[in-house]
Amino acid sequence: MTKRSQISLGLFAALFFFSAWAQAAPKIEYKLSMPEPYTHYFEVEMKVSNLKTSYIDLKMPVWAPGSYLVREFAKSVEGFQAMDANGNPLKSEKTDKATWRIQSKKAKSVTARYRVYAYELSVRTSFLDASHGYLNGTSVFMYVAGQKKTPVTVTVKPYKEWKKVNTGLDPVPGKKFTYSAPNYDVLADAPFEIGNQREFHFESKGVKFTVAMYGKADYNENTLKAEMKKVVDACSDVFGGDQPNKDYTFIVHNLSHGGGGLEHLNSTTLQVNRWAYATKGGMQSFLSLVCHEYIHVWNVKRLRPKSLGPFDYQSENYTTLLWVSEGITSYYDELLLERTGILSKKEYLGRLKNGIGSIENQPGQRVQPLAMSSFDTWIKAYRPNENSYNTTISYYTKGSVVAAMLDLAIIDATDGKKKLDDVMLELYRKTYLKNGSGFTERDFVNTVNQVAGKSMDDFFKNYIHSTKQIPYNEFFDKVGIKMIDRNKGRQTRAYLGAMTSERGGKLTITRVIRGTSAYENGLNVNDEIIAVDGFRVNSSELSKLIGFKRPGETAKVTISRDGLLMDINVTLKADNRANIALMEIENPTDRQKRLKEFWLKKN
Repeated sequence: MTKRSQISLGLFAALFFFSAWAQAAPKIEYKLSMPEPYTHYFEVEMKVSNLKTSYIDLKMPVWAPGSYLVREFAKSVEGFQAMDANGNPLKSEKTDKATWRIQSKKAKSVTARYRVYAYELSVRTSFLDASHGYLNGTSVFMYVAGQKKTPVTVTVKPYKEWKKVNTGLDPVPGKKFTYSAPNYDVLADAPFEIGNQREFHFESKGVKFTVAMYGKADYNENTLKAEMKKVVDACSDVFGGDQPNKDYTFIVHNLSHGGGGLEHLNSTTLQVNRWAYATKGGMQSFLSLVCHEYIHVWNVKRLRPKSLGPFDYQSENYTTLLWVSEGITSYYDELLLERTGILSKKEYLGRLKNGIGSIENQPGQRVQPLAMSSFDTWIKAYRPNENSYNTTISYYTKGSVVAAMLDLAIIDATDGKKKLDDVMLELYRKTYLKNGSGFTERDFVNTVNQVAGKSMDDFFKNYIHSTKQIPYNEFFDKVGIKMIDRNKGRQTRAYLGAMTSERGGKLTITRVIRGTSAYENGLNVNDEIIAVDGFRVNSSELSKLIGFKRPGETAKVTISRDGLLMDINVTLKADNRANIALMEIENPTDRQKRLKEFWLKKN
């Protein structure tokens, strides 16, 4: 045998074994249909080939990444059945709340079919009706235990009257409405919008953007293109212009109510009031939401706490760093609008002032440290009750305020040479870009210390891991701004401290705020307030009658509790709620002016 023949034979053998391996590789294919959308059921067919095991476990996730609550998506599954390649039934049973075990008997292929009830239109769940279909993968698609890294395809069969599908997944060439994902994590992270939604497109810094608009709304397409481009450019600039995506999809639900968004790898879903675009404030709020979700392309989807990926879809994924992932993002979703000119400096400071006022007036911020707000989000943030205001704080709101103080501290420490942008970019480069890994809290703190050129450990000890009062003016003074409480020294009005709503003609207490007159004198949530000092009241009259009084006076509040009438004498305390204002100081120094310009520098 010649040397050339030996080489040819070796290549033939290698190709044969490669071909055999490729044919034997596991393969997972989904088919999604919705023949009767008005019934709100998606129908799923899941084919698993070349696994050849005695049994296969299919699992439905219990939560949606980005929304930290166990939602038990398996509760919406029904009609599960399994069969082999010849259509013969295979025995299956549930082994726990979200696992279906199929006795596959080493069959070459196994097909499972099931239906999912989808009638919750939020950015984190799935919805189907006569007007459109929307889904998040974790609430519709099961995965094969042990095979989350296996590539998958999804073929969508829209309802017969629907012509469009929008998703961040890659289309399979030559196959209409068929998409591929390199693994289950990517599939789960790509929402689908299915229907007759309107589309428009724009490009920015090499990225092709698709905006899929569901629902009627009053907007100007050209205006949205221009304003959204400003926002996505500003987000990219924070991370040095890096573009991890070649394309990006905004799915926008224009509704009569609601708002919010959820980030994904190369897409997002936004819910917007359909009339928001018609006003300046409404447009600013929409663009702030665009900014928040788009900056998640970097902060969360790539630059992430280590515990947030790869995901455990069956249980909670704990972290103390959501104040970084969401709080810092919330800081940027307003600051970047100021940098682009969408918000004026005055408007931006007004929003920052509102955030400070919100947390300073919430008793929960003196109970729950910011780190624990993140860690306990699974049991508290998404499950609020009537006492949550007294015991918790939002890692969004307080996180954004703390981020602002951290930014100012870095600017001061570096004499206007570095800012929070530099921390985020450096951490992104050395964790995600260099190692493809997440970061720990120590990684974040060390990066802050590196950029600031000094130890900032006490900042984290005081304002992240404890409930210590933030000395705002120590930070604001560096940029020539002063925070004042307009209510300080003017507490001459009485304050009840009970939030109410009118339900069926009844004035009912919905929240009692810790430390107030209502709290300390025994008014309860669900009490119906009937009268004050013998005068029957509604919501406005209650406020008026209490407002007539002065701190130290008593009001006789007549209530109905569980059907029993009673009078409660309430000794009224002063209204101690802060009324925050941010003011530019007179005659700032050159350094203060320079640092403020660096902080609020326009792009």
